[in-house]
Order: sequence, then C-alpha cells, then structure tokens
Amino acid sequence: MIQALISGFAYPLRALALLRRTPRLWRYVLVPIVVNLLVGATLYATLLFAGLRAIDGMVVGLPAWAAAFGALLRLLLLAGLLVGTAFVLVRFGVVLGAPWYARMSDQIELARRGVLPAADDGAGAALRDLGRALAFELKKLLLVLPIGAALLLLSFVPVAGQILATAGGIALGATIACLDFLDYPLERRRLSFRAKLGAIRRHLPATAGFGLVALGLVSIPLINLLAIPLCVAAGTLLFCDAMHELR
Repeated sequence: MIQALISGFAYPLRALALLRRTPRLWRYVLVPIVVNLLVGATLYATLLFAGLRAIDGMVVGLPAWAAAFGALLRLLLLAGLLVGTAFVLVRFGVVLGAPWYARMSDQIELARRGVLPAADDGAGAALRDLGRALAFELKKLLLVLPIGAALLLLSFVPVAGQILATAGGIALGATIACLDFLDYPLERRRLSFRAKLGAIRRHLPATAGFGLVALGLVSIPLINLLAIPLCVAAGTLLFCDAMHELR
C-alpha cells in the first residue's frame, strides 16, 4: 500500500518527463496555459484577497481561550482558502482547455496502449459529448455542495472543528482532483459518474496519492496555472499503468 501511494505521488513527475521528451505534445499545452494565466489572474485578484480579509476577521474574533491557537488556525484557514480558490480555477481551466487536453490525453494513451476506444463522429455525437460533460460537472457540484456545507458548519466549532473541516476539505479536494484529471481516459469509455468514482476507489491508495499531489499542485499560486495540463497528462499515465481492467 505504501508503494502504491508513493507511486501515485510520482505521476506528475513522470508526466513532466514525458512532456519534456515529446515536443509534439506541447501544442496541446501552450494554449490552455495562456487561458489559465488570464483566468487565474482574475480569480486571484478577487477570491484570494477577499478570502484573506475574511480569515483575518475570523481569527480576530476568536475567544480569549482559543487565541493561543490563532497562528495554527490562520494557517489551516489559509490552506482551505487556497484549496477553494484552486477548485474554482480548475473548474474554469479544465472546461476551457478541454479540447486541447482531450487530444493530449488521446495521444498519450495511444502511445502507451497502442489503441483507443472507438469514438462516434458527427454532430449528434458532439451534442451527446457536450451533454455528458455538463452532466459530469453538475454531478461533481452535487457531490461538493452537501459535503462542503457540512464542513463549513463544522468549521464554526473552534479549533477541533476547524482542524477536522480542513482535513475533510483536503480529502474532498483530492477526490475531485482525481475525477478531473482521470476523466479523459475514463470518459472515453463512456463510464457513468458512479463508475468513475468506483474506479478511483478500487485503485486506492495510488489514486489517493495522485489526488493529493494534484490538489497540492493546483493549490499553489502561479504553479497551478501550469499544473493543470501536467496533471491531465499524469492522470492519463496513471490510468494506462494501473487501470488495466478498463479497455
């Protein structure tokens, strides 16, 4: 289990090595990076600064007995803010860059497995794909909202509640990161949302390691603007190496 967890952590490095030695894949990376830079600058200028002010207000308002934990709480709340901002950025980045990322994932899987699942062509297939993509985003939102609301309520419990809420938020963020970055090869098999979650669960702890490191990368300001295509490539590599039962 430890070996699988470490292997999951390593996939972004493997993807970086693949991109460095495969220049033809960069055509599918450069345009989304420019889009991510524009979207990220806008998001950080709004969400991050507003969130930092809110964190200051929450820490100042702590009762006297909890004041000693102020620095720790500020750190945990900042981590939660970065995860939340990264979640919004990835939503925009993945959707806007989807045509390029899908093509890059196709090329990686074809090179690794030698074959791709048969795909439908035509306007009808394009409309079906659009409908599935919108439904997928909606189902992720329906997964995040109730759990996120429960974690938000938990965060109002001083110290212990805020620590548990932060840990739960990281676990939820890692799950969503797996759904985001493993989705391209999973969607080529036309799997349902539940089947995608099941595939991620069956390949724990490798998917947990990958989800955590992907979440970390997309949560670091500036780095995350470059990390989305890297994590798409890493998720495709993980699929090709580990998910042998999915053809």
